[in-house]
Amino acid sequence: MSAAVLAMSRHLEVREVLRRITASARELLGAEYAALGVPDDHGGFAQFVVDGVSDEQWRAIGPLPRQHGVLATMLHDLAPTRLDDVRRAPAFGGWPAAHPTLTDFLGMPIVDDGEIVGALFLANKQGGFTDHDEDLLRILVAHAALALGNARLYERSRELTLAGERARIAHDLHDAVSQKLFSLRLTAKAAAALVERDPARARAELAEVAKLAAEAADELRAVVVELRPAALEEDGLVATLASQVQVLDRAHSASVSFTAQGVRALPPAQEAAVLRVAQEALHNALRHSGAQAVTVALAGSGPAGRGARLRVADDGRGFDPESVRRAGRHLGLVSMRDRAAGVGGRLSLESAPGTGTVVEMEVPGA
Repeated sequence: MSAAVLAMSRHLEVREVLRRITASARELLGAEYAALGVPDDHGGFAQFVVDGVSDEQWRAIGPLPRQHGVLATMLHDLAPTRLDDVRRAPAFGGWPAAHPTLTDFLGMPIVDDGEIVGALFLANKQGGFTDHDEDLLRILVAHAALALGNARLYERSRELTLAGERARIAHDLHDAVSQKLFSLRLTAKAAAALVERDPARARAELAEVAKLAAEAADELRAVVVELRPAALEEDGLVATLASQVQVLDRAHSASVSFTAQGVRALPPAQEAAVLRVAQEALHNALRHSGAQAVTVALAGSGPAGRGARLRVADDGRGFDPESVRRAGRHLGLVSMRDRAAGVGGRLSLESAPGTGTVVEMEVPGA
């Protein structure tokens, strides 16, 4: 039970918490199958997690179940449901042809602050479920309610953080791009006024116009990259980071390259943290270092390669980290270190005037 509770509490993403609850319940009670459903407001399930069913079986089963039959009982009744054979229950409504056959059944609602927020059920235990199993599951779902509530608060906090980041980007856009466009307009007017009486100075002003236009375009492209939602859930960390590096390589005069080797899928929070740190390090390198080349490398690390190590290096002018800290210009270093620490990782930075900068981050994986 202690191991099951720790497994649930170790993660902060709702989907991962649901998966851990389901797997922990199945292992704790020795059942063949386990599932957890979180209801939506339309008679279905917003999320439905299974354990003991292969990916092929799950795809063959088809759409998520609706809130009917035995499942509906657990979503509207605080009492547990224990059956010797779920198929003989009055509320049983059948299942798809590819669904595994379930016999003995134990289900229990997950209740948070008086509200049923999910239903956890287990099926097919050798010898059937007992009173002791029911007591164990009751304790487990009490902890599950806390873990799920914490995960929801965490995701809400991340949403608010994202909103804050978007506001910051909008502010940066106003300060940087708007100023460049204003300078561009004034310089173009000056060039127009000099065309007749001083062609040489007019040509110089037009060269400045071209430079300012290029800088404004770079700023806009960088902002678009930051605003674009990360496709982590659909594409994974490697593909998402590779795509963003490719865009930055086209948008900036510096060469930006990416390599990946032996990287496994990471827990969602770790993937998000690695992506954000990479974005911050790239932003610093491309906006402040004067680098000609920036390299981004991602590799598996740790026991059995379950973790990952990110390395962002540039050949720019570098800086003295201690001087930057004393001056109060953190270059996002505090944010990067907080992101790393928040997912159990670590971050290091090496730099000196004239030697470029290297940012490394390592996360432990699952």
